[in-house]
Amino acid sequence: MKNGVILDTGPLVTFLASGLAHGEWVRDQWKRLRPPLLTCEPVLTEAAFLLKREGQDTDAIFALLERGILRVGIEVEDQLEDLRALMRRYRDRPMSLADPCLVRLAEIHPGGTIFTLDADFRIYRRHGNRVIPTLMP
Repeated sequence: MKNGVILDTGPLVTFLASGLAHGEWVRDQWKRLRPPLLTCEPVLTEAAFLLKREGQDTDAIFALLERGILRVGIEVEDQLEDLRALMRRYRDRPMSLADPCLVRLAEIHPGGTIFTLDADFRIYRRHGNRVIPTLMP
């Protein structure tokens, strides 16, 4: 992806843990991506929780950050108004804080593609009505 990738929780956890659904597809996609992959702290929080639940260590997340493969591209505190508006707009969806952060990253980086396993990103829109490019199975 030449315009940048915005990383969601599902592909991150699937890349780092073995035996999960879509594992082979995620690893194949990961090989094609150019770092840094943009993400947000809520994605990292979810990923750490899910990895622990799978019995995996979370050190790999820190290693990806230290090596510059992952980069936090948004601060929740700096985006409160926009994040709140997105959560209100999609109140009928099971939207965690990670989702509006990723939508907001797609608004800030309009050439970016969201790498996700979450079909809700087919519904979410950036800037109100623009489809968000996604990379998903």
